Formats: sequence, structure tokens, C-alpha cells
Amino acid sequence: MHASRRAPRVLAAFVAGVIVVSGSIFGGSAATAVPTTSPKPTIMAALGDSITQAIQTCSSLTTCAANSWSTGTSTTVNSHATRLRALTPTQPLTTYNNAVSGATSNTLATQVTKAVNQGAQYVTIEIGANDACTRTVAGMTPTATYKANIDAALAALSANSSKREIFVASVPNLLRMYELNRGSSTARFTWSILGLCQSLLANPSSTSATDTARRAAVQTRVNEYNAVLQASCAATVNCRFDGGAIANTVFTRTHISTRDYFHPSLSGQALIANVTWPTTQWVS
Repeated sequence: MHASRRAPRVLAAFVAGVIVVSGSIFGGSAATAVPTTSPKPTIMAALGDSITQAIQTCSSLTTCAANSWSTGTSTTVNSHATRLRALTPTQPLTTYNNAVSGATSNTLATQVTKAVNQGAQYVTIEIGANDACTRTVAGMTPTATYKANIDAALAALSANSSKREIFVASVPNLLRMYELNRGSSTARFTWSILGLCQSLLANPSSTSATDTARRAAVQTRVNEYNAVLQASCAATVNCRFDGGAIANTVFTRTHISTRDYFHPSLSGQALIANVTWPTTQWVS
């Protein structure tokens, strides 16, 4: 994601379904066998934004795909790709990280085309934080538009292969990210200087009714996006939604990068992989 379309934006942290801040932050474990209905893929593609590119986990303002929760190779993160390889070690797995920092649902179609052309048999999608993180609340992607973009992407993935498995991750709770670091002067300065997610993070110290309502409106829109992801995935063949695993995870400050106080840290990427993996086709 980008800050106000300029600098990397979201905690693309972690926010689908209606967001409820509850649950264990380290639930689930890797599967020991591949379900017969979902043969292990040999080609995998990740779609999304800077969250899936693991921005801020190597150095400031740069992407670091090796640490991605989806296709990363870092043993610390233990990504979906790493866990898939562990299921059948003798079978090769080629991965592509097509996610783009700053991507919104409106640009997802381009990534879908790449995944189809790459012959991906397993595709992960994490998108929506940038749709909510804009300069103003009025600039957020309307829920109906977001739904149309998601439906089009899922339809394109399904139309090209009845055997392609799709995994849709929920959008992180952006309001929780703000609340965890709003008391930090360093975080507030960083949000301001980078122009990060001003629809949510403008006037971060303010407790006025207007600013409180503005932040609530952003989270409400994220909740709506998550509801769209759940319903749209349910209507798509071979699509698995994470059940709100990311959205409902009570992440802590350690899971947020101290480079921008917005994106997932290395441990945050590991957390995303850990809470989403048990909800995939390969486990449940």
C-alpha cells in the first residue's frame, strides 16, 4: 500500500467478515496431510498489496517478499508456501508474488491475469486496506464498487480453471492498529510525515466527536469489505475465506512495524500465516 497514494500504506496489517477484536493470536498449527479433495499445487501465486509484499520487514519503505505470509521463504514466518512444501517435500512448488504496494481492489484484475498466465493452481488474495486508507473518508472505495471488483477477480480466476484453489484473507482491523500506537509520539510523527492513511490517522491525538466518528467510519467500511469477501468467496467455486481470522485477531504492538507503525512486522507476517493456514483448503 502507499501512504495517501504516495508512501506505503497499510498494515495491509492486518485487516474481512465483520471485524470483532477477539480470539487467540496464535491459534492453529500446520497440517500433516493434504486433503484428497485439494491436491497439493505445484504453482502458487499471491495477489494483494504491500502486506503480501511484506513491506517494512527488511528495511524502511522497501518490499521484502521473502518474508511474505503467503509465498515467503523465511523460516521465521513459516508462510503458506513453506507449509505446502512441508506436506509433500518431494514435490516442487513454484511461487509468484504478484502483489503490488499501494494496490486497491480496482487494480486486482491485472494481478489476476498474471496468476492465470502463470498457471497458478493455488491463489491467495489479501486486498482492501488501501481501499479504506485514502486521504479522506469520502475518498474510500464505495462498498458496492469494492464488491464489483472482488466479484470480477474471483470470476476470472474460476473461469480459467475449475481446479484452481482460491484463498481469500480478511482485511486487518485498522482501528486497532491506530489504537495500539496512538499514544506514541514517534508513531504519530511517522504517520504525519509519511501521510499514512489520513482517512483514519489524521489528527491522531484528537478525541473530538468528529475525529472519533471519522475513524469509526473507516473501520465500518473495512467491516463491510470483509462481509463482501466472505459472501463473494462463498459464491465462488473452490474458494475458501479465512473466516475473519486476520480481522478478528487481537494483534499487539509487536506485530506492527516500528518503521512506519502501520504495516505488519516480521512477527506480524508470521502471525498472519499462522492464523490463516488452519482455515485453508489444505487443512480444514
